[in-house]
Amino acid sequence: MRIKKRGLFGILLLTLAFVLAACGGGSESTGGGSDSDSKESKNSGKSGLKDTYTVASDTSFVPFEFKENGEYVGFDIELINAIADEVGFEIKLETTNFDGIIPGLQTGSFDIAIAGITITDDRKKTVDFSDPYYDAGLRIGVSVDNKDINGIEDLKGKTVATRLGSTSADYIKKNIEGAEASQFEQLDQVYLAVENGSADAVLYDSPNVAYYIQTKGEDSLKLVGELYQAEQYGIAFAKGQDELVSKVNEALATLKENGKYDDIYEKWFGEKPE
Repeated sequence: MRIKKRGLFGILLLTLAFVLAACGGGSESTGGGSDSDSKESKNSGKSGLKDTYTVASDTSFVPFEFKENGEYVGFDIELINAIADEVGFEIKLETTNFDGIIPGLQTGSFDIAIAGITITDDRKKTVDFSDPYYDAGLRIGVSVDNKDINGIEDLKGKTVATRLGSTSADYIKKNIEGAEASQFEQLDQVYLAVENGSADAVLYDSPNVAYYIQTKGEDSLKLVGELYQAEQYGIAFAKGQDELVSKVNEALATLKENGKYDDIYEKWFGEKPE
């Protein structure tokens, strides 16, 4: 009997020591931690959220996303990282051609996509969108010595370069009589087509056309006409992630309220949003 009592007493002591150690470990961990610990704590209690999401982007849509000195930079890249920090998740960045982004969301290859994606009713049928985060439109770029094209009406019957799978390609087909939409996967091919004379003009998203002409194409291309077809960019999501979409929208609103959005915007566009 003495042996059994001693054994029971020993078990009780070990159990008490384990409980005290566990309590001590918990209080110590709250005193400090890594960034990943902080992000996990933000997600505590949010059963619908993951610690890491695969984010698809493009690499040639300056100044929104592009590669510089071996790293991905741009307005969209900084914005999605700021949103991830605010919500509390990590990002696994994947790059692909623009026309492969929405199919990748549909098949589950990507969870999120940010790449200057215009919110449209057709796209809403296959993916979900965040609240708009950038107001844009379409602009025309032509050769600096071109005097015949001064607006959208002058593109009738012309060859107009644009990006494969873009809203501008749809716009050309539906709104410009007799125009041929010459579509390219890479944006540098779009501008090269106008510079080498194989296309009469480029019609594409206004910030990208303006940025290209201000940097690489200032001696070869010029802007003409007005801003056509007002558009808004949104962050795209694979269907069925309602909680994530809601949290991203909350984070986006917070960044606009606390000034971080304005700081990122001014860094890449030279002025704060109106």
